[in-house]
Formats: sequence, C-alpha cells, structure tokens
Amino acid sequence: MEASTYLNFNGQCEEAFAFYAKTFKGEVTAQMRWSEMPGGQVPPGMEKKIMHAHLKIGATSILASDSPPDRFTKPSGFGVALGVDSNEEAERVFAALSDGGNVGMPMGETFFAHRFGMVTDRYGTPWLIVHGKA
Repeated sequence: MEASTYLNFNGQCEEAFAFYAKTFKGEVTAQMRWSEMPGGQVPPGMEKKIMHAHLKIGATSILASDSPPDRFTKPSGFGVALGVDSNEEAERVFAALSDGGNVGMPMGETFFAHRFGMVTDRYGTPWLIVHGKA
C-alpha cells in the first residue's frame, strides 16, 4: 500500500510544480493537460491547464491538477510535511516557500526538531518543514 498527497490548484499547477521541482530538487515525471483527456469532456477554458501532474521527491510523490473554477476550494485542514536532512536545507526550503507566502510558524528549534517551521506558499499550499531530532 502507498499513500501520496494530491494537491488541487486554481490554474497555477504547472507554475507551482516547476517551482516545487526546483525548490525540492525533485522531478516532474508526468504532466497532462485537460485537452489531452480522451472523450472531449474538457471544462470550458481548461484546455491548457493541468489535468494531472506527478512530482517525484526522493522516494515520495506529490500529485496535482488544476481544478475547474467552479470546483476549486481553498486548501484547509491539512499540511504537507517535508522532512529534510539538515538545518541548512530546512532554512533554504523554508525561505523559498515563504517568498510570496504566509509564515504560520517561523523556522526554529523545537523539542522535537532541530528546525521546524510552517508556511503557506504563494500557491496556497500549507507546508510543515522539519529537520527532526533522533
């Protein structure tokens, strides 16, 4: 069994995934547009938007799509936890996600982590960045 995070965007999926791939040193391994969907069931205005994307980050994956405008809801009630291997990597990733975003908890040391911070990025995705203690 395997679980992956699936994000929905309001038209910025392609831009967000390019940013995430660069920031997380990952790779976008699949990206399909709504216009590529068989059967012609493309919502109006969505032809060039992303119907499905796959981002590989280490051994994990994040999946995503652009939601049709009448179906998009702002993310709430969750956060994507991203574990990193060093304080420097935590600081670098947190700074990148914070640029144009909203910091919920500044990066710092906690009882459970060398570095921990919470931020909602410019695309509306909430992140928890952690360099945990043993």
